[in-house]
Amino acid sequence: MQILTPFFVTMRARQLGRQFRDIERSIRALPRRNRDRLSVLTLREIGQASRCDFPHLYGTTPETRFLPWGQGTDAGYERARSNNAEVALRGIALWLAVAYHETKNTPHAKLQPQHRQVLQLLRELKEVHQSSHTVDSWMQEPAVA
Repeated sequence: MQILTPFFVTMRARQLGRQFRDIERSIRALPRRNRDRLSVLTLREIGQASRCDFPHLYGTTPETRFLPWGQGTDAGYERARSNNAEVALRGIALWLAVAYHETKNTPHAKLQPQHRQVLQLLRELKEVHQSSHTVDSWMQEPAVA
């Protein structure tokens, strides 16, 4: 099995990289308000996944929990390609959460660039969320005369 591990890791890194490019493109095409919603959904998904015994298997059916990688990224990716905006947002959030946990503490050097890319995208979503809420709270404050 140790002979095949580098091959599987390389294939997984390619798959995540390909999916990441599509997910990133989808996020960049979203209006600012939807990106703000996406940041909240993603934070919620990451939190729910972190409460699982195996966060990198979040979104994977119990029967298939013995695979080297879960099916959460695949499920999220398929949902992200949906024509329904709500389904697509939830799919992107699921994909980001599972990809984050899957690549977080990986011992495989080929998966570390994917983790950095996911972190960068999460940071951008966080900044969008923070800036929009600062403006919202400022807009709702009563005028001081």
